[in-house]
Amino acid sequence: MQREPIFHHPEFGTTRQDFENMTDAAFWEVGASGRRYGRDYVLAEVVRRYEDSGYQGIHSAPENTWQTRDFYCRAIAPDTYLLTYTLIQTARVTRRSTLWQYTNSGWKILYHQGTIVEDG
Repeated sequence: MQREPIFHHPEFGTTRQDFENMTDAAFWEVGASGRRYGRDYVLAEVVRRYEDSGYQGIHSAPENTWQTRDFYCRAIAPDTYLLTYTLIQTARVTRRSTLWQYTNSGWKILYHQGTIVEDG
């Protein structure tokens, strides 16, 4: 829970190398748009946000209004876990899923997905 939303906690790193260290080489994600993004694209975008805008992670405006809730973690294989939760970003609500694996070098993100919650 402390590492979610992923890439939005500067205490876990803000550089390309930090993000590479926290993701598996085969990492990919499906964004709230439904588009598939590979590791290189995601990491380049996250680095750009930190470098270009003075982004400080979840604790900087407007992200400091983000709320997370409804966390659930389930072991799905040895040292591999599915973490799900709800992320509220002002008026935008998404359900998030992350596959985490504990390795000799620490926690690695295998996969991530965000799905917009529609009204009704």
